Amino acid sequence: MTDSTGQQQDDQAENTTYMRKIRSFVLREGRLTKGQQHALDTYWADYGLSYQPAPLPLAEIFGRDNHKVLEIGFGMGKSLVQMAKEAPQKDFIGIEVHRPGVGACLSEAVAQQVKNLKVFEHDAVEVLEHSIADNSLDTVQLFFPDPWHKKRHHKRRIVQSDFVQLLRRKLKPGGVFHMATDWENYAEHMLEVMLAAKGFTNLSADNSYVERPEQRPLTKFEQRGQRLGHGVWDLMFKKES
Repeated sequence: MTDSTGQQQDDQAENTTYMRKIRSFVLREGRLTKGQQHALDTYWADYGLSYQPAPLPLAEIFGRDNHKVLEIGFGMGKSLVQMAKEAPQKDFIGIEVHRPGVGACLSEAVAQQVKNLKVFEHDAVEVLEHSIADNSLDTVQLFFPDPWHKKRHHKRRIVQSDFVQLLRRKLKPGGVFHMATDWENYAEHMLEVMLAAKGFTNLSADNSYVERPEQRPLTKFEQRGQRLGHGVWDLMFKKES
């Protein structure tokens, strides 16, 4: 005989656990162009990394143990490919959930003959939790994430205390978490979270924001925003040793 009360309690607990996992993105089913599909079909074997529940041997994958830069949410990948091309002495890892963006990134990487880049098509939090070893990254980049500007959606913002401590585990001592946003309210939120985060030091001289470093490309979107008088805020925090 089944204990219906016990089963109901188990179901409620399972639902509560499921609801606690708030995603910072909405998976939109964008249509792939023929070029993006071709890139995925043809170049994934060279550039793609598959999520797995154990740390990947990054030094073996890249064939060297160089400075590792991981970017979360690279969009269409143009700036990520540019950074990889301009810093061949570093190895770059991109994470993106939107398939058209992954296809576009692969196509651009091939066009630019970039070899020091690998990409995941998966949830960044799961990749960081399971597929990336602790103390293995030199830099983590988060550029222009979804600001979830409505107050009731602020809980969906990826920069939260738990996420920051996950990054702290993955960064090497002295490693840097670099963020950028064009939403002032989100910049203020990021700064508040990071100033309260254990184990990080702000690289800003006045403990607020930094000037855009040269290694972060100025996107067309950002250039347009500047012409319209829109602000962009960069934050860089170093993991304490």
